[in-house]
Amino acid sequence: MHSCKEHVEKEEKIIQNIPDDDNILSLSELFKIFGDPTRIRIIYCIYKKKMCVCEIAESINMSHSSVSHQLKTLKQARLVKSQKEGKEVYYSLNDEHVEKIFSLGLEHIKEM
Repeated sequence: MHSCKEHVEKEEKIIQNIPDDDNILSLSELFKIFGDPTRIRIIYCIYKKKMCVCEIAESINMSHSSVSHQLKTLKQARLVKSQKEGKEVYYSLNDEHVEKIFSLGLEHIKEM
């Protein structure tokens, strides 16, 4: 049987390791970005293959301007990066962390 003192000591260790308010806010903002269905569709499009705005817009049946607006949001959140090739700008996920977050989210919902 655990004493209350042991529980309090464990809770104090947990509380000491909670990220600071700035990090909590940043994490909350990150998950808000993932909370938009259009942005999720865009992320899905470029999950495995870099694509230009035209390809993304056609894939999700949206206007170029709407896709560009969402890509700007994703880019500001450092979830997406762009690369100019000739006249075209191609978009891809920013790094392996974004890929992991997305793939783990997909895996999680498929288990439900």
